Amino acid sequence: MRKKNTAVRNSSTTPCILPGAARRVTSYDVALLAGVSQSAVSRCFKPGASISQATHAKVMQAAITLDYIPNAAARSLITRRSNLVAVIISNLANLYYPQVLSDLSQQIARLGKRLLLFTLEREADIGRVLSDVWQYQVDGAIVAAALSDEQMAEFGKRAVPLVLFNRSPREHAVHAVLCDQAEAARLLVSRLAEAGHRQFAIIDGPGDSAVAQERKAGVLDRLLVLGLPAPIVVSGNYDYASGGLGLRKVIDRLGRVPDAVICGNDIMAIGCLDTARHQMGIQVPLQMSVAGFDALEASGWLSYDITTLRQPVQKMAADAVAMLGELMDRRGGSAERRRYCSYLVEGSTARLTAEPQRFGMMAAA
Repeated sequence: MRKKNTAVRNSSTTPCILPGAARRVTSYDVALLAGVSQSAVSRCFKPGASISQATHAKVMQAAITLDYIPNAAARSLITRRSNLVAVIISNLANLYYPQVLSDLSQQIARLGKRLLLFTLEREADIGRVLSDVWQYQVDGAIVAAALSDEQMAEFGKRAVPLVLFNRSPREHAVHAVLCDQAEAARLLVSRLAEAGHRQFAIIDGPGDSAVAQERKAGVLDRLLVLGLPAPIVVSGNYDYASGGLGLRKVIDRLGRVPDAVICGNDIMAIGCLDTARHQMGIQVPLQMSVAGFDALEASGWLSYDITTLRQPVQKMAADAVAMLGELMDRRGGSAERRRYCSYLVEGSTARLTAEPQRFGMMAAA
């Protein structure tokens, strides 16, 4: 008795994809089922590509039927683009860390690309990370860390478009978006001095942070111009503990409570404020003003309400990605540097008028 042939026949027009089969569905399978060319399938999944509505509908229906997911790696072999944008940022970044990454990720996605994050323990570690960046053959990079001239030149040698984020390229011809940190610091000192502060202290950020050093330089410059006493400067690490420890060091060296403490970022300002109020019994801002930088979300909480400086990071992120997009499309001309200004957030931790009684009541409430 002849046995029935139970093999599944594969017609010339319909791909044979068995349920549970190990083979991955390809664009060829989708093209065969939709009755279109393989290039038409590729265009359907490429943002901005030209394709008719009818063809697009057929391809999408076939893709749903076969549960097809485009292979980004295979596409990169064809286009010679990884569709990855490297973002390099320090773990100690004095930016709104989560907000910056969220804004950059959204803007990069609008270019049809994905963010590939590289983090640094300290900015000085940038050299160790770059070798990893080259292995991924990224289409471009946004770097929020200091680069040497040699490192910036390497981006050019490897034809990887580069935009610096909140870092100054100094003499090197590199695209950059940045806030004027020194000018923001000068603004803060001016307002505090107008309110009667004379003896200042600085809880500085890490020595290898370009932004921290620019902020300190701005404070020192403005105090010198105003003819006020040199401030007490202590080092910090952009963390909460540095704020409290820094305040104790300042008072030990000065022998009294300073009129104003300017912290390199809001996290240190919060640490300084908690130590002053809860451990040392200092009335803020009646006896001492405290100010920071960055306007982190926590700095606006009612328990803190820090006087701080806000950077337009959302605008900076959008402009950085737009710049990079132009460079990747080979439409970028000469190096462009876009500079932004911070604005003062007048919290309750600093006397910004010459009427301390009103602030003393707020501190006691």
